[in-house]
Amino acid sequence: MAQQLVVLQSLWAMERRHTDGVERSLEQNLAMILEAGFDGVSMTCLDPAAARRTAAVLKPQGKLMEVQCFPRSVDDLKPVLELCTELGVYYLDIQADVRPRRVADCIPLLEGWRRLAEQVSFPVYFETHRDRMTTDLYFTLDLLECFPDLKLLGDLSHFLVGREFAVPVSAENHAYMHRIIDHCWAFHGRVASREQVQVEISFPHNKVWMELFLSWWEYGFRSWSRRAQPDESLAFVCELGPKPYAIAGPDGNDASDRWMEALMMKDAIRALWSRIAGNGFATQGTYSHRG
Repeated sequence: MAQQLVVLQSLWAMERRHTDGVERSLEQNLAMILEAGFDGVSMTCLDPAAARRTAAVLKPQGKLMEVQCFPRSVDDLKPVLELCTELGVYYLDIQADVRPRRVADCIPLLEGWRRLAEQVSFPVYFETHRDRMTTDLYFTLDLLECFPDLKLLGDLSHFLVGREFAVPVSAENHAYMHRIIDHCWAFHGRVASREQVQVEISFPHNKVWMELFLSWWEYGFRSWSRRAQPDESLAFVCELGPKPYAIAGPDGNDASDRWMEALMMKDAIRALWSRIAGNGFATQGTYSHRG
């Protein structure tokens, strides 16, 4: 079987947070996601009952489930791994909820989590995310010096806005991002600008940022394809979050239709994968960033 792309939708991103106070039920959100052709969902493990309800809907249909967790100690991961084993998750995403100032203080935590991860049959990845162990691009690069085989999940929006790259993005900063991407085994899809962690991809003036992220994701797909086994699949999660990630207008509601934009992102990512997979992943990327 050839390498495949699977596109998931974030359940957090399905929250409306509208001023009318109306929220869909979990089952309604799952129905929308599956009807739209996503391959599964991403959700946290903070509510185990909701996670079990989600798995009960997804598993009979052969759909996939990414679970996110936020451990602060090595032992915090143990019950999460037990739950994920029960649920039969696709993989586990760790957002390490600690903020050490020294790389040395991260080592015992990473070593402990990695030892526990060796005991389960599903992959465990560490997400690049602000206000977490991986909050800073340079600090995360230092972590990779200590753990050259560390498997990341790339939410690249956090590094762009965190470092506020000047545009056009310099060759040096592209090289830093490529080093991160070369350790990514899954991606969370959000488009940032240098000032905002999430911009509206349907607005024409944000096209330049969408192009930048498409260039990074294209590099990531090619990099992953070289590292992965011939029958593996790569997950891309559409994660256009609700406010305050989403920019709200004066009425307190989203400035754009996030669900429509999630569908746009799904289609753009599948088209990107189809184009480069059709060329055997061998050619150089064709996206260029002008801004």
